Amino acid sequence: MKHKLFYLFLLLSLPLMSQITPKREFRGAWIHVIHQNQYKAMSVTEMQQYFITMLDHLQACHINAIVFQVRPTADAFYYSEIEPWSQYLTGEQGKAPVDGFDPMAFVIELAHDRGMEFHAWLNPYRVTSMETDVLHESHIYYRHPERFVKYGKQLYFDPGLPENQAFICSVVKDIVSRYDVDAIHMDDYFYPYPIVGENFPDDRSFLQYAASQGFSSDRRNDWRRNNVNDLIRDIKQTIVLAKPWVRFGVSPFGIYRNKQTTPDGSGSDTNGLQNYDELYADVKLWVEKGWVDYNIPQLYWEIGHPRADYEILNQWWAQNNYGAHLYIGQSVGNTMKNGQLARKMELIRTTPGIYGNCFWPAYDLLRNTGGIVDSLKNDYQRYPALIPAYLHMHAKRPKDVKSLKAEWTPQGYTLHWKRNGDPRHPEKAQYYVIYRFGNKEKPNPDDPSKMVMITRNTSYVLPYGNGKEKYKYVVTSVDRFHNESKKGKAKKVRL
Repeated sequence: MKHKLFYLFLLLSLPLMSQITPKREFRGAWIHVIHQNQYKAMSVTEMQQYFITMLDHLQACHINAIVFQVRPTADAFYYSEIEPWSQYLTGEQGKAPVDGFDPMAFVIELAHDRGMEFHAWLNPYRVTSMETDVLHESHIYYRHPERFVKYGKQLYFDPGLPENQAFICSVVKDIVSRYDVDAIHMDDYFYPYPIVGENFPDDRSFLQYAASQGFSSDRRNDWRRNNVNDLIRDIKQTIVLAKPWVRFGVSPFGIYRNKQTTPDGSGSDTNGLQNYDELYADVKLWVEKGWVDYNIPQLYWEIGHPRADYEILNQWWAQNNYGAHLYIGQSVGNTMKNGQLARKMELIRTTPGIYGNCFWPAYDLLRNTGGIVDSLKNDYQRYPALIPAYLHMHAKRPKDVKSLKAEWTPQGYTLHWKRNGDPRHPEKAQYYVIYRFGNKEKPNPDDPSKMVMITRNTSYVLPYGNGKEKYKYVVTSVDRFHNESKKGKAKKVRL
């Protein structure tokens, strides 16, 4: 009888599990531009409107971070004096958009106005995506062809050359220094995915550098991993020296190592391509050393996949992330096709050490593939969420707002306040959270259903009714690291 009652309790609880919406959760979406032909067919005005519509749509789903591909193939979806304009922007590499339009600057402002983070997504080594790509005459390839290798039908920076590592860091420094990005992001393309029967052509750089770096002739794979390790470490250092509040995140392939191939059996119970052995990406080391601030493994498989079970990998990454920020990369198409959104969201929110999702691709959210937007809006992301605080970077709360008032303005009955501290300082207030409670309700800022607005503005137009209902509004401050002020300022109003 006890067992029957227990199972009955579980059955009754299952519909409610998905209703738990945390106050803090990373809710990202990847926006790729490579092989997206719509941009080159747009005028500047059309592109601006497209981005506005896109971010409005994502905001309505309570997405709080966009990961925007700004360097797909050693070119730029932004103004750069280092690399040419991207072919995916205007249809021809090196051709600038008209009227000085800068897509990255434009989208950063849109994102911040909507309470979203902007993560600048760079692909480090890839130079071409297909054999027919035409490089602009200003491309670094023409100045230093000896620093590149061809593998398959694509061109790559040779990762074994220190000068290439330094060049990639210079691109990162340029972006971080000139743009108000929240993070630099790299995905799974480090050393390229292996081609059967073809060795990666790095003999020259291996012979030139491996021995002096302590790697014998039979340790080429270790040397390759060390090259990527050096790049990751140096990028983190580059960011810290330029703007220490900007984060560095990676989104690796979903399998670190398979258990059967690791001497100590520490890999996952999977059987697929491996970051460590085939892509030379030692993600665990990067997290352990603090070289990356967040990790988003791409778990694009379904629950029950025979070689890469989503649930097994979900648990493995949670147990091997050294307490750092861990989010899970979700394939919208695969998840909705297999009807697994409910179970995956439950796993994300009940597995210790996982703090959110990133959806691939954002375009599937725009298309409402499989009805995912309906599910997010009505259930899993009904309320806004703050991004988990990066306490390893800064753990002190900002000060509360000052002079909170409610009064009539030409825009309507408006709640407004004053900043407490210089907004140019990352440890001071960068944005604000507005909560609404009933007149006799005890304020509970941990309840996300009470959040009515996340804004960078210092005012909020109240939804005025007949002036008979009493409410208590609370406004808190949040810094660049997503630390929230302790109590907030409260104001009672009649609406």
